[in-house]
Order: sequence, then structure tokens, then C-alpha cells
Amino acid sequence: MSAIVFYALAAVALLLSAAKDRQKTLMALRKSRAAFTRILPQFIAIILIVGIMIALLRPEVLTRLLGRESGWYGVLLASVVGSVTLIPGFIAFPTAALLLQGGAGLTQIAAFVSSLMMVGVVTFPVEVSYFGTRAALVRNAAAYLFALLVALIMGMVLPL
Repeated sequence: MSAIVFYALAAVALLLSAAKDRQKTLMALRKSRAAFTRILPQFIAIILIVGIMIALLRPEVLTRLLGRESGWYGVLLASVVGSVTLIPGFIAFPTAALLLQGGAGLTQIAAFVSSLMMVGVVTFPVEVSYFGTRAALVRNAAAYLFALLVALIMGMVLPL
């Protein structure tokens, strides 16, 4: 039901935009189509990889590695994988939903997504070039600790 409401709101906003300035609205639609076509292959590839991983991994294995019963081992594993992975947010959240449906625990997925969004092992050299080694290390260490804190809080607030 909420998806219908959001689509309706988007349609109304698009009509209002077109009524105000048709040329800018058409230009925005062209740019959004170009962005969508650039993003779509990445999105499909990640969804396919996660889908194949979930299909190949028996539910017991996924649950053992990332399930609620995996405890802090699963949280640490998920946070390390998230820290070294470079996936945009629009792909990370559907991936997290697929993993949850596949048997992963909420705390573990919160650790994965939080570290994925905040910690930048892959982008560390770029950070060093702009901010220096010390600032990059401090920022990434603080972000990692905060990701673990977020996972802990999510696990306490939203138990599944």
C-alpha cells in the first residue's frame, strides 16, 4: 500500500514540475534515465550474486555465519565484509533485505550495512591523500566502532 502512495506522490510531483517548467522536467527525466541505465547493470549484478549465494549456501550455513545464533562472531564477520566492500547504498539495502530473508540476523545485517556505508577500506588511499594518514585512520576506526554500536542498538531495539 505504501508503494502505491509513493508512486502517486511521485506522479503528482512530476505533473507539478511539468506544469511549472516543461523543458526542465524533460531534461531532468532524460538525466534520470541516463543515471538509471548506468546503475541498472550494477544493481542486477549484485542482486544476481547475492541470489546465487543464497541459493548455493544452505540456509543452515547462512544462519550459522550470519544468523542470530552466530552472535558477535557473525557481527564481526559482517562488519569486516562490509568494511572492505564497495557497494552503493541503493544496492546495499536490497541486498540486506535478501540476506535477512535468507536467514541472516538483524544485528549482523545492521553491522554489515553500517560498516559498508561508513568504513572505507577500499577508499582509504584516497582519504589519506586528502586528509592525511592520521585523520583517515581515526575516521575509519571511529566509523567502525560506531557501526558496531549501531548493530548493537538495532539488535536490542528491533529483535526479529
